[in-house]
Amino acid sequence: MLVSLRAFAALVALISHVAAIPKVTRTGRYLYQEDGTRFYIKGIGYQVQGEVHDHEDNDFDEPATFEDPLADPDACRRDVPHLTGAGINTLRVYSVDSSLNHDECMNLFSEAGIYTIIDLSTPLNGSIDRIAPDWSTNLLDAYTRTIDAFEKYDNVIAYNVGNEVVTGTTPQAAPYIKAAARDTKAYLKSINSDRLVGYAAINGAPDFRHALATFLTCGSEETSIDLYGLNEYSWCGDSSIQASGYGTLVTEFADYNVAAYFSEYGCNAVTPRIWSEVDALFSSPMSDVWSGGIAFSYFPARSAAGEFGMVTISGSTVTESTEFENLKERYNAVTGPNEPSRDSASASTYPTCAATYPGASTDLPATPNEAACTCLQNALSCRFTPTVADYSDINGELLNVGCSLLGEAGGSCDEIGGNGTTGTYGRLAGCDPLVKLSYVMSQYYESQDRNPQACSFSGNGTVNDAASPTESAEALASSCISNPDATFVPPRPSGTGGSSSGGGSGNNNNNDNDDDAGSANSLDISALVGVASMAVVGIASAAWSLL
Repeated sequence: MLVSLRAFAALVALISHVAAIPKVTRTGRYLYQEDGTRFYIKGIGYQVQGEVHDHEDNDFDEPATFEDPLADPDACRRDVPHLTGAGINTLRVYSVDSSLNHDECMNLFSEAGIYTIIDLSTPLNGSIDRIAPDWSTNLLDAYTRTIDAFEKYDNVIAYNVGNEVVTGTTPQAAPYIKAAARDTKAYLKSINSDRLVGYAAINGAPDFRHALATFLTCGSEETSIDLYGLNEYSWCGDSSIQASGYGTLVTEFADYNVAAYFSEYGCNAVTPRIWSEVDALFSSPMSDVWSGGIAFSYFPARSAAGEFGMVTISGSTVTESTEFENLKERYNAVTGPNEPSRDSASASTYPTCAATYPGASTDLPATPNEAACTCLQNALSCRFTPTVADYSDINGELLNVGCSLLGEAGGSCDEIGGNGTTGTYGRLAGCDPLVKLSYVMSQYYESQDRNPQACSFSGNGTVNDAASPTESAEALASSCISNPDATFVPPRPSGTGGSSSGGGSGNNNNNDNDDDAGSANSLDISALVGVASMAVVGIASAAWSLL
C-alpha cells in the first residue's frame, strides 16, 4: 500500500510538472520560453478601477482605492473562458494586496496558459510620488511583501516598480525608480528568483522617451530594469507603421539593451477600436524590437483621455463588446516570428550613465533601512500619531506646517528630503513618511523648550515619555542612521500577513493622542497649510495613464 501511495504521488508530481506553464525568461533584448521559443505578450490590462482620488493635483485621474482582481476566485473563473477565447496570454495587474489569498486565481490562470505582470505599487501611500519622489521603507516593505506573496506561482513574468512616475517635467523622479529597481532585483536574487523587474513609462517626445529608457538600463545589470514598458497610444483607427509613429519607435529602440513591450496600448480616438496595430506589433519590423503588448483595458476604466474597457460585467455574466471581439480576432490570427533564436540572441551590455537623462542624477538614493528608521522613530521626543487611517493628505499638510514652523525657529527640513536632480539625499530620505514627520515634529518641539503644546499639531502628535529629555532629534538621527548612503540586500519583511497597500514600519502607530489634543492652543492646520518653503507630498503614481 505504501509503495502504491508513493507511486501515485510520483505520478501526480509528474503530471503537475508536465502541465506546468513554461517559464518565460529574458536573453538579451528578447523573451523566451523554456524550449527556446520566442515569447510575445498578447496581453490585456486586468484591473477594476477604484474610486478616483479627489485632489487638485490629480491631473491623471488616478484612483485612491483598488480591488485586487487576483483575490476573487469567482470573478477569475468567470473571466478565464473569455480571456483564453481571445488568445490572451498575459494579464497586467496594477495593484494587489499581499495580505489576501491569490492561490485559486493564479492557479486558474496558470492552467489556462495565462501569465501575469504584477505592478508592485498601490494607490496613494504605496507608490513613488512623481512630484516629490521617495524611495522609502514603507514602499520597500510593501514591494517585498507583494513579491513574497507571488513568488510561489509559476506564471509571474515580471514585477513593475512603477507606472508613469517620470514625466517630461519630473526627471528628478528617475533616480528613485532606478533605486527601486536595484533593490527589488537584489531582493529577488537573495530569494533565488529570476523574475524580471520592469517599469511602465509614459510616452512623450522622442528625446524624453529614449533618454529615460536609456537611463533605466545604464550602468550595470544590478541597477537596470529587465523589461521596459511603454504606454503607447499613437496608433488610432486604421493607421500604419509610419503614420502612427511606430516606425520611429523601431528606429529609436533598434539598439536597446533589454526586452521592451507596450505596457499599454489602444488609442480610443476612433471607436470602436479595430486593433489594426496588432498585425504590425506582431510582425517585422516591430517584432525585431518589441515583444508584444498589453491592450487597455478588460474592465471599464476612465483616464484623462476618456473611457476604456472592453467588457461589461453583470454578476457572473460577461458581455463582450465589439472592441473585445475585434481584439480576439486579431490576437488569434498572429503568432510573431520565432526569431532570433535564443542561442543567437546577444547578451545585454549596459552603457555608462554619464549625462544619460538631463535632470536625473546618476547618484541614486540609498537602500531604505527599516531597522535604522525604526530605531529613530522609537527614540524621538514627539511622534506623529495620525487620527485617520488614510494619512497621505494630512501627512503632506503637516510636513508643510512643520517645516514652515521649523524654518521660522531657525531649523531645516533638509534631512528628510532628497533631490534626484542633484543626487543629494538627506539622512532620513529613505524613512517612512511617518518617521520623517515625527522627526520634524520633534525638532520643532525641542526648539520650543519641549512645550507639550508644540507637539500637538492639532491632535496628530504625541509626546514620547520614554524619550531622552536631553538628546536632540539631530543627534538621534546621526546615531540610528549612521550610514545614510548605504546600499545592501533588503531583508525579508518582518511578521506575516502584511498588506501591500502602503503598509510598512510605523504605519499602524496607535498610541493615544496627547491630552492637549484639540485644545485652543494646538496648531491651526488650515491657517498654516501652504506657507511652507517645501511641498512634500504630491499625488503618487499608481495605475492609470496620461495619454
